[in-house]
Amino acid sequence: MANELKERPTFDPSKYLTKVNGHDYLEVKWRLLWFRTEHPDGEIETELVEHRDGVAVFRARVRVPGGGSATGWGSESAEDFADYLEKAETKALGRALAALGYGTQFCPDFEFGAAEQRVVDTPIDGRRLGWRRAESGRVTPRQLEYLRDMARRLGMSEEELEARAQEQFGTTLADLGRQEASALIESLRQRRNVHEAA
Repeated sequence: MANELKERPTFDPSKYLTKVNGHDYLEVKWRLLWFRTEHPDGEIETELVEHRDGVAVFRARVRVPGGGSATGWGSESAEDFADYLEKAETKALGRALAALGYGTQFCPDFEFGAAEQRVVDTPIDGRRLGWRRAESGRVTPRQLEYLRDMARRLGMSEEELEARAQEQFGTTLADLGRQEASALIESLRQRRNVHEAA
């Protein structure tokens, strides 16, 4: 057993950390390498759960044989990125890997400058980024339509959706930034999945 541990390749994530707004950050490609180094037989599954109106939602499941598993969600829009499908998948995968401990666990997720750096696997806290709303652009009509449709499917009224935007981002639905709208879409998507699983 001791020989097995000595022969097993190791991965030192500290060699691959980058700084994002003064915080350590481990890119998803390095998280994936770390996971594969420690668990070459680990399972990774990504699925495009929803793709319409230029918005993609991915789910990633990562399993450690004989151990834990985690699911991550990610969404992006065509208006934000030409390669939004890849970005949404990467975001989901990064979140699942981080949930299993393959990331920078001691970094405060919600303090990264995601609107500026576009860290695709880090949630955005709109209350901290509200002052950057103008820089990221305003919510698009397509995003508003998508949000309202998702809310209807969840049984939420327009007022409840407005209250959710106000609570999460401190602004009305119509005044959201594009990234804030994407984050709200993602939170509604996660809520819908919880309801469907129940």
